[in-house]
Amino acid sequence: MKNTAKDSRCFELRTYTVREGAGNIDVLHSRFRDHTNALFKKHGMTIVGFWQPVAKPDQLIYILAYKDAAARDAAWAAFQADPEWMKVRAAMAVNVQVDNVFMVATDYGPIK
Repeated sequence: MKNTAKDSRCFELRTYTVREGAGNIDVLHSRFRDHTNALFKKHGMTIVGFWQPVAKPDQLIYILAYKDAAARDAAWAAFQADPEWMKVRAAMAVNVQVDNVFMVATDYGPIK
C-alpha cells in the first residue's frame, strides 16, 4: 500500500462498549489492570496504550501491536485458550460489544 511504512508492525485498535445493564466499566478496567495486561504480555502482545473516552464513559479503547498479522492471530489463539484467561473472564464477566480495526503505520509517522 502506498504511504505505509515497509517495516510497520500490525496494529489493532480495539473498542469495548459495555452493553446497557450488562456489567460495569469499572469491572472491565479492573480485569485489564489486574489480569489481562499480564496475559497479553505473556502471549507476546505489545500494549501501545489504553484510553477512556471523555464523552463515552461506557467505552474502553486500546491499541495492541504485533510483529505481523500471523503473529497477531497466533497470539490471540494462545490468549483465548489460556486457562488463566478463561478463569478471569468467567469471574469478571462484562458483556461488551467489541469492535476492532487493523492498521499499519504510515511512512511518515513516529510509530512503526
